Amino acid sequence: MRFEKTGLENLKAELNRLDETMLDHGLVREGQWDYDRVTYDRKFELKEGTFYLRVQGYATEGEVDSQHAIIQLIDPLLGKHYYPHGVEYGEGENFPKSLVSQCEKLLSSIKAEVEKYAL
Repeated sequence: MRFEKTGLENLKAELNRLDETMLDHGLVREGQWDYDRVTYDRKFELKEGTFYLRVQGYATEGEVDSQHAIIQLIDPLLGKHYYPHGVEYGEGENFPKSLVSQCEKLLSSIKAEVEKYAL
């Protein structure tokens, strides 16, 4: 499921500040990056299954490994994990309404914080 028009897709921010904000909201980057892209995930374990909220971005300046990159965020995703194949983000997936609502609130909170220092 793609969260469109959250406002995050219009924001650019310094990688270090973005890392802190995402971690404050329970999204971790860990090893999910390459020189040009970052991925932040938050795991939700519910009776309906395991779900991941994913916020991604790409470097418009610098490289991610230098810790001095400028990141352009893109539309966040919500996916369901299927063992052993991985996470599916397709529109045919069924996501609990309470989870979707929780993710929307979380994304709104992240947007409000990132806007304070966005470039």
